[in-house]
Amino acid sequence: MLRPLPGVVIVALGAALSLAAPVQAAAPALRFQSVQYDSPGKDDRTNGSLNAEWIALVNTGTTAVNLKGWRVADEVRSYTFDNVTIAGRGGVLYLHTGKGTDTATHRYWNSGGYVWNNAGDTATLRTRGGTVQDTCGWTAQVGRTNVNC
Repeated sequence: MLRPLPGVVIVALGAALSLAAPVQAAAPALRFQSVQYDSPGKDDRTNGSLNAEWIALVNTGTTAVNLKGWRVADEVRSYTFDNVTIAGRGGVLYLHTGKGTDTATHRYWNSGGYVWNNAGDTATLRTRGGTVQDTCGWTAQVGRTNVNC
């Protein structure tokens, strides 16, 4: 009798389908942490004042993420990261507006003017493929110069 054979084929087919199911990779847990959109003191465009304006990224995932080709932008300006890696498990990277020497945890936009609008703005983080990873927006708040994203 050949009756058991169809059951075996179905079980084997079911097992093959289970093994063939795609495994989805988890997206990097990279996001904006905070932004200092209005540098303290007078906005005099000195490099110190420009560098007191910054935006911070945090990696809440367990693995490090290489940011090469990732972009941070508002509606007008865009910064593209070079070969820098942000550590996993709470690694933080600051992007300062002014000029400076890049390190593993601080990058510099090298802008001669302020990037983030004090009256309100939205920062967008895009992957190297252009996918929006995160956004951080704010509006003017009396007595505030920074926000947590």
